[in-house]
Amino acid sequence: MEIVELMRKIEAVSLRYSKKYKIKREPNWFVLKLQEEMGELTQSYLMMKGSGRHKNKSKGELRSDFEKELADVFCHVLLLAKSNKVDIERAVDEKWLTWYKKYTKAKK
Repeated sequence: MEIVELMRKIEAVSLRYSKKYKIKREPNWFVLKLQEEMGELTQSYLMMKGSGRHKNKSKGELRSDFEKELADVFCHVLLLAKSNKVDIERAVDEKWLTWYKKYTKAKK
């Protein structure tokens, strides 16, 4: 799936969620929601690694929770990018993939 299509689907889910729960997605909401999700990711990571209460969850459940929280963070990064009109593909290309291009050229 292309990133633009993925972002479109994530936006649709987020919009429906915000309408259902009467959440106003104002500009600050996107970054604050990302921060909230980072906290949840951190908590689930610590639980999975044995550095937090496991709440009687199995290793498999802890791993699944971690993966879901990671997905939440990823999706909220994309929502933040979209809400600020960031071409995330271009930004990643300029910030990260220029290094990849340099490294692969150097190996030749």
